[in-house]
Amino acid sequence: MSSSPPNDGTLGSVSIDMLRRQLRDEAAQPPPAPAAGPVTRETQIIAIYGKGGIGKSFTLANLSYMMAQQGKKILLIGCDPKSDTTSLLFGGKACPTIIETSSRKKLAGEPLAIGDVCFKRDGVFAMELGGPEVGRGCGGRGIIHGFETLEKLGFHDWGFDYVLLDFLGDVVCGGFGLPIARDMCQKVIVVGSNDLQSLYVANNVCSAVEYFRKLGGNVGVAGLVINKDDGTGEAQAFAAAAGIPVLAAIPAHEDIRRKSANYEIIGRPGGDWAPLFEELATNVAEAPPVRPKPLSQDALLGLFSGDAVGRDVELVPATLEDLCGPQSATRPSLEVVYDAA
Repeated sequence: MSSSPPNDGTLGSVSIDMLRRQLRDEAAQPPPAPAAGPVTRETQIIAIYGKGGIGKSFTLANLSYMMAQQGKKILLIGCDPKSDTTSLLFGGKACPTIIETSSRKKLAGEPLAIGDVCFKRDGVFAMELGGPEVGRGCGGRGIIHGFETLEKLGFHDWGFDYVLLDFLGDVVCGGFGLPIARDMCQKVIVVGSNDLQSLYVANNVCSAVEYFRKLGGNVGVAGLVINKDDGTGEAQAFAAAAGIPVLAAIPAHEDIRRKSANYEIIGRPGGDWAPLFEELATNVAEAPPVRPKPLSQDALLGLFSGDAVGRDVELVPATLEDLCGPQSATRPSLEVVYDAA
């Protein structure tokens, strides 16, 4: 029977102090330089983030359709628990989700096939990861489970030119940051508009990319797509300050709004809006992943007029008298002190 070696401060022939020095030296090394050249992997995996309701699904449905018409093999994956990414692509029809379908198949003792969860239209292949019902689970965990299922189906052997991942950007959950944290994509695109909340989300995504770059990650931001652009210029100013390009500016036009509401694809070759999405498709394909420069909260607010964001409002400290009235007893601290037993 073997016995444990004595704890004499050594690990084999290497002292613990030497190991500590090696770890300190490794930690002191600067992160690798950001990859600024063109993406060299055969399949470009691109994660698209943005505030809920900003128009990611509209942008991605038309972008993926245009890229497919240009001869590219495209896979569009909805990673939003609302499962609305592919609805515009399929004319408003709900796409069975991977999580729901795989659970049903497992309960029935049946294998999950690609045709159960992957569907196609005019050269675009699409699927939805799905998510738990409200209050019944973690959306981020659903994302992880969905990608595990994709790997079992042979995701990495499908040979797509582009895989577009649609992520909800205003939920600070590790599952939604999976592509950035684990280098599962090469670059990130953010969709925003000329409003503070969507640019706040875009700035958070840039902060996440920068955070993981400092930890040795390689994902970069390819640029910003401005949706519902009304010409006021805040989104362009944000992109310039963050050091990322504007890939396209989709105008706030009634024709676009009406056709999108009717689940109509406008990113068709030869259509009125074809040049816009042809340019977007080219820019998405060619834009290199760059390291962004996230803005501070004050710098972000500075992109807008004071009237729009309440920048001139003064923070007035509250007093106990404000809360309890002038007859309230004065307390030196809000700390709760329990009497000795």
